[in-house]
Amino acid sequence: MGLKYNKTGGVKTPTNKGETMNGYTENLADFGYREQDEAKDIFEAWKLNGLPKDFDNDGVKLAFNMNSGYVFLTNAEYQVAMCGDNKELYSFYTSPYEGHEGSFEELLDEYENMNETDQEWFRDIAENINRLDEIKKVA
Repeated sequence: MGLKYNKTGGVKTPTNKGETMNGYTENLADFGYREQDEAKDIFEAWKLNGLPKDFDNDGVKLAFNMNSGYVFLTNAEYQVAMCGDNKELYSFYTSPYEGHEGSFEELLDEYENMNETDQEWFRDIAENINRLDEIKKVA
């Protein structure tokens, strides 16, 4: 697919009309059977257990990254929530400096190997979700 341009010449970003850029789509027609099943699990988890504590409820959308295969919720703040095997949604984070990705638990395992900027970012997350004491145990 070639780039599409808006009236002012800027590159169009993905829209709810199904355009994709960098393998990201919100167009449900792009979801295969596996992705549809994952979407069903996400909605079921949301209904049963709600959104993660630190996930803002403003502008929530279902999305699919066709490169990674991940199906997830995103919102107006570009936060990401994914569904675990336990049918609960969890926040999926990406660190600002080195790009560490994963759940809180996955990033906690990487904490000692993060640079100082990413450690500070992760401590802020831990404080916001009342899990700062877990960092002190691994540090």
